[in-house]
Amino acid sequence: MNADDLSLFVEVTRQGSFAAVAKARGLDPSAVSRAVAQLERELGARLLQRTTRTMRLTEAGERYLARIGPLLEELERAADEARGMRGRASGTLRLSASVTFGQTRIVPLLSAFRARHPDVRLECVFTDTNLDLVAHRIDLAIRLAPTVAGDMIVTKLADTRYRVVASPAYLAAAPRLREPADLAAHRALLFPFPAYRTRWRFRGADGVVVEQPVAGDLVMALPPP
Repeated sequence: MNADDLSLFVEVTRQGSFAAVAKARGLDPSAVSRAVAQLERELGARLLQRTTRTMRLTEAGERYLARIGPLLEELERAADEARGMRGRASGTLRLSASVTFGQTRIVPLLSAFRARHPDVRLECVFTDTNLDLVAHRIDLAIRLAPTVAGDMIVTKLADTRYRVVASPAYLAAAPRLREPADLAAHRALLFPFPAYRTRWRFRGADGVVVEQPVAGDLVMALPPP
């Protein structure tokens, strides 16, 4: 039984897609499908129930995944420890960050990172959704937030400031806009972030934070992760 096939099967169950796993690993989708099919033949049991639109684990697949998942993780940890004894970083690092931060701050650093750590396989997951770090096997996440909940090791990287802007043409024809309360008379361009879709927060010169309700009829939806 091939360990690579086992790893592909586990990854397919997590991603929910043969194509997604193939893209992440640089393989042809048919190769991933064949690997899972070969595993099913060796076991003599169907692990995944597949149709043209959906895919789900069979009962046998659920039991098998529960058994081999922890074993593969232990094998990966053992391999990482063995590689670490060589004195330099190696293995796979899954990094999550927002789309904008990833594109503007992380992507420009990738060439230098690869030159410094050639044995590290970096998987960048850029999404504005706060992923479950355990479920998505995220090793490092960079997020914009005042606080972080949960049992995690957190380090502050930088302060972030937001500004409310409008075009000169809009301001020339719109009601007065000099302070947060004036937003009540405007239709704002909204983004689908749960914490900011209906209320914006402003910090005054005295440090006091106030919330201003906002409304609008144009939402800039983001693509799914």
